[in-house]
Amino acid sequence: MRVTDDRYSRDRLRYDLAVRLIRHEARTQTIRQWTGLTDDRIRKLYRSYVRGGDGGAVRRHRGKSPRQVSYFARSRALQQDTACLASLLSMFGVLPPQRLADAGRALPGVARGELLCDAFETYREIAHEPQITFEHAAFLAVALAGGAEIRLLHCRHCSGLGFGDPLALRATPCLSCGEPVPPAAPQPPPRWPAAHAAAASMA
Repeated sequence: MRVTDDRYSRDRLRYDLAVRLIRHEARTQTIRQWTGLTDDRIRKLYRSYVRGGDGGAVRRHRGKSPRQVSYFARSRALQQDTACLASLLSMFGVLPPQRLADAGRALPGVARGELLCDAFETYREIAHEPQITFEHAAFLAVALAGGAEIRLLHCRHCSGLGFGDPLALRATPCLSCGEPVPPAAPQPPPRWPAAHAAAASMA
């Protein structure tokens, strides 16, 4: 009986997360990646959710998920939003203590998926004009966890949190104080005060 109850609980968590991701207009492949549900089950959840309640406002996006980290540096506003979201991903425990060799497979899961939603929802609440979609937020989490194309940068001058290219040859200006932050400097995940300060600056 206990085995059955445990399995029911795990399945319920997967379905609950899937519905939550649907509300954030995540693509089918993203929902599959973070919940482990099959495409058929996800499509049925889409149909069930969209037919009732406030599901009519939910859009179903098609095509491939974001894959270009250059998106996060397109404008000053996007850079600030990315720094805010990155700090929240760290604060909420979405990012692991160490970089993952295969972050695309190792990071996604139900527990971290719930934390990812928490971080994204908080970002949407505190950002003045949030520009980052959930799809880009999920991509950012995986990219930061892998660290091959983008990494967190911790400013030693103001304790602000930013991001940068690990292969960059020049220092990256801090978004908060403008002081140069050494590229690809190995930094541990920021503790609560630094991450909190970066997120609070967006409020």
